Amino acid sequence: MDRLTTPDVLTLEETSAYLRLSIETVVNQALKGNIPGRKIESDWRFLKIAIDEWLCSKNSSSILLSQAGVFADDD
Repeated sequence: MDRLTTPDVLTLEETSAYLRLSIETVVNQALKGNIPGRKIESDWRFLKIAIDEWLCSKNSSSILLSQAGVFADDD
């Protein structure tokens, strides 16, 4: 059986499909800091594990703080 796998780092389009939300909703929520993501120049990237944790969490800011170290060396 061939199963589709989701990559560890998702694009905006992949995140939109994964969450079953419009691209506009994902961008708006990411800009507000409600969905954990990172804009790199003109592209958005989302860690799948952070999205999964965010979905299970009542407090999105705790997920953002726990994932902050992943991008610590990113400038």
